[in-house]
Amino acid sequence: MKNYLVLLFLFAITIGSAQQSPEESVKKTVKDFFEAFHSRDSAQLVDKVSPGIRMQTIGKSAAGLDSVVTVPFERFVQSIVSIPDSVQFQERLLSISVRVDNNMAQAWTPYEFRINGSLSHCGVNSFQLFKAEEDWKILYIIDTRRKEGCEN
Repeated sequence: MKNYLVLLFLFAITIGSAQQSPEESVKKTVKDFFEAFHSRDSAQLVDKVSPGIRMQTIGKSAAGLDSVVTVPFERFVQSIVSIPDSVQFQERLLSISVRVDNNMAQAWTPYEFRINGSLSHCGVNSFQLFKAEEDWKILYIIDTRRKEGCEN
């Protein structure tokens, strides 16, 4: 009986340690989103987001004024999948900071964006996510884009 309890205890510890923390699960969702982004996989991009996702970008208008632009997710996906294979792009995440409260999470990801190996711009992505059953889904993405102050 004693051996049985020890085995049961060890099994419970193994199962418990195999599960990802909520923070690690959120990071995985964000990383999976970027993996789909880089491979131009529209189905996987759609799989990582919630229906009705909202996307916005903070940047400069043509007049040089600070502005916020809303981009429909469908247009974003179409623009990604239509990039020619001859164009290489990478949004390199410099770090991922995550905060979680129950079934809501926020991820903050400074990044550098490169086209054909050359630095295009940098900024920060802010993701809002919620846990739908077992999966984290992206509800909202807002990012900044700038050419000044980027790391080389």
